[in-house]
Amino acid sequence: MKAPRGNALIGQSGGPTCVINQSLVGIVEAAKASKNITRVFGALHGIKGILEGKLIDVGKESKETLEGVARTPCAALRSVRKKPTREECQQALALFKKHDIRYFFYIGGNDSAETTHIFNELAVAENYDVHVFHVPKTIDNDLRVNDHCPGYGSAARFVAQAMMGDNLDNRSLPGIKIDIVMGRNAGWLTAASVLARVHPDDGPHLVYVPEKVFSLERFVADVERVYKQHGRCLVAASEGIHDAAGKTLVDSKEKDSHGNAQLSGSGALGDFLAAHLKQKLGDKLRVRADTFGYLQRSFPGVISPSDAKEARQAGRTAVKLAQKHRHGSVALIRTPGEKYAIRFEHTELKNVAKDTRAMEASFLKGDNDIDPSFLEYVRPLAGELPTPVRLSDFPLG
Repeated sequence: MKAPRGNALIGQSGGPTCVINQSLVGIVEAAKASKNITRVFGALHGIKGILEGKLIDVGKESKETLEGVARTPCAALRSVRKKPTREECQQALALFKKHDIRYFFYIGGNDSAETTHIFNELAVAENYDVHVFHVPKTIDNDLRVNDHCPGYGSAARFVAQAMMGDNLDNRSLPGIKIDIVMGRNAGWLTAASVLARVHPDDGPHLVYVPEKVFSLERFVADVERVYKQHGRCLVAASEGIHDAAGKTLVDSKEKDSHGNAQLSGSGALGDFLAAHLKQKLGDKLRVRADTFGYLQRSFPGVISPSDAKEARQAGRTAVKLAQKHRHGSVALIRTPGEKYAIRFEHTELKNVAKDTRAMEASFLKGDNDIDPSFLEYVRPLAGELPTPVRLSDFPLG
């Protein structure tokens, strides 16, 4: 297949991450070096900016600026949560024709992949030669086909260090502490909290993820058991934990354009669980709850080195693949072996669009913990972490 010659357009969509701009800069670098791409544009606020004609010329940015942007968290082009209709996609395609866009790169999660898929279907139907590619990004780590997603490693690093600090705090002033972590349908990010365990009695002592049914009755019993054993209890729970009927514990009437419930915008779940424990175990207990919220996805200073490197390479690879394939997504595949290594492959858009990937059952330990085998999976993604040291508590003699 002969690669078309024309301009490239880049958009960013969904929740920002610490390394989403590494992918952006990777695309710009590779596009500027390609003989098939003449100019490189950016759409402000993704599909919304395309529909409004808000494009900028990112190809004119200096190398120094681009490198600075790459190291900066959150979406430099600004992001959007919008599910376009087919009619809106047709309007966007008209803008593609107007600006001779022959390559479109959309950095985002599974919803962004679905939008890219619609673009491709319309372009094929209208016989317009534009190559559309989805570039993976999500801290939820729930894209199918991929071993892991750019953005996850840095968010996992944040969760691990936040939980490590909370564990030290909880040991200093014992009580019951609940931390709510992002993860609507999958518990990958919450599971990363177990990286905080260094000593045998370190928390999180209990970990609850959406892959398992959550029971309030069992939860109270679990906390009571751990509290009696350690004199304290640290809990990590995904925002998407649910009962046997699939119903989340706290209803959210707010929805985004893709129909997803708003779960991260408040501390409602943590407050509910804390209040329930006090009601069942006694008002005199010290029970607290925190919701990590949006801090998890774009906190400066906790960027995983491997995450940044792989996000940049995902962008570069997208440009390379787009000149060989009319459409698709970049997939990160782990190479078998003792030494951690990743390869980048082409996959069909339909393979990553819309549906999500749950944690493997082998990574789950009962209803309230994560299997130790998960540590081998997540450690190279999060990178080296601090090691808390304790006093020996030598008695007077």
